[in-house]
Amino acid sequence: MQPLPLSKRPIDIALIVFFCVNLLFITYIVDVEQLIIADPNHFQYPLWPPAALVDLVHWYGRSFDPVLMARPAWWRATIWIDSIFFGPFYAFAIYAYWKGKNWIRFVSIVWASVMLTNVSIILFEEVLGEHATPHLGRVLLSNAAWVIFPVIVMYRMWRSVTPFAGTGHKV
Repeated sequence: MQPLPLSKRPIDIALIVFFCVNLLFITYIVDVEQLIIADPNHFQYPLWPPAALVDLVHWYGRSFDPVLMARPAWWRATIWIDSIFFGPFYAFAIYAYWKGKNWIRFVSIVWASVMLTNVSIILFEEVLGEHATPHLGRVLLSNAAWVIFPVIVMYRMWRSVTPFAGTGHKV
């Protein structure tokens, strides 16, 4: 069964943009900074990411998101998951959603499940944790995409074994 053209799948276009932002900025710039710089109060600028982007991450953390600067072990674990597993997923997902490849369906459901788990843990810390943010509205808003898009992916991929076809076989 042929996939619908991408132009007829606007949700997939939005998902591809989301995956691109994650692959090109979040996973391999923001997250890498947090893996390379253990203590953001005492560090030397690494070769990657660029100093201006390190400063941007630190500004956001100092201004709004204390847990990002504290970097407890559980936080770094979620960052490693993002870097090792989510980064490659985004690269494959960009291709698969663009081309309408059904083989991405199961992996997308797994990604959405793990992402929602990680974000739930992070948001729980943001609200009630040791490093709770004093700017809850802003932090919730800046994390909303990582709740909304996994829910969309879960719904989109769960409904049909051929999610990119116009009249896919429903589960």
